[in-house]
Amino acid sequence: MATIRDIAELAGVSPATVSRVLNYDSQISVGLETKHKIFQAAEELNYTKHKKNSKTETTVLRLVQWYDAEEELADLYYLAIRLGIEKRAEELNIQVKRETLTELTTLKTVGTIALGKFDTEQIKQICEVDENLLFVDYDATSENFDSLVVDFNQSVDSVIDHFVANGHENIGILAGIEHTKRTHQSIPDPRLIAFEQKMRQLKLYKKDYVLQAEFSVEAGKAAMAVFLQQQSKLPTALFASSDALAIGAMQAIQEVGMSIPENISIIGFNDVSVAKYVSPKLSTVKVETEWMGELAVTTILELAKERAPVSRKIMLGTKLILRESTE
Repeated sequence: MATIRDIAELAGVSPATVSRVLNYDSQISVGLETKHKIFQAAEELNYTKHKKNSKTETTVLRLVQWYDAEEELADLYYLAIRLGIEKRAEELNIQVKRETLTELTTLKTVGTIALGKFDTEQIKQICEVDENLLFVDYDATSENFDSLVVDFNQSVDSVIDHFVANGHENIGILAGIEHTKRTHQSIPDPRLIAFEQKMRQLKLYKKDYVLQAEFSVEAGKAAMAVFLQQQSKLPTALFASSDALAIGAMQAIQEVGMSIPENISIIGFNDVSVAKYVSPKLSTVKVETEWMGELAVTTILELAKERAPVSRKIMLGTKLILRESTE
């Protein structure tokens, strides 16, 4: 694991600043650019597989993102995938052209990777500039587009199985709230759907233990603070739909004098780089985000060579990483 000093050196800031930023210290006053340098440095040092091949002919790959720079820092999941895309492209000497939906060009590319969540009209908009299209972290197979997604059922099962094996029956979830950008359509959290299904099968589902918040540390902290005030009986274990939500929940729990994992065990989701630097170190479901980005590049290049008769959905498994936030 890269040290705080390693990250500080790469980002060009002090170790103290790195420590406070990685721990989402709300009292620190640093600019968005500095935060971006620190989080990107942490992700890059966490990513070691990088060998550039300068012999490959240069081509252009379009990357369309639904997150802006500030949103990308609120939850580092998409930052990590993007870095994987860019680094794999660099290895192959492919130029990545990042575009937003409001500035799509007619640039000739080998294909387009659409990273994030998109509604029907946005999908149509992207199709107008490129037919070779791969969606990452969004299942567009019903609209006949290739998709690269995470197996959320397997992921959530592993979390609940771990909690139950360790004697927990009162298990809660802090699920994520998302909306599409243009039409503001609600996007159901697939982790919440999988959680409810599994918990009902086990006859352990408790609606009162379901919390929801937008995918950020601040929103997770606020939702957990309200929950702690309102509930007389608390869950002994909590699953959060992202590491950002988990870190926010941990801050709220600690601020009322409770201990993790002694009072509440917590497991997050994604295993972004900062999960190792918070206190206690966060147990989480590891999504191989950088490799997911690599695979996206490999897949779009394959699609460029030969168009398949039907859309395909590539589903990635995950691993449960246990650290200090669980007993």
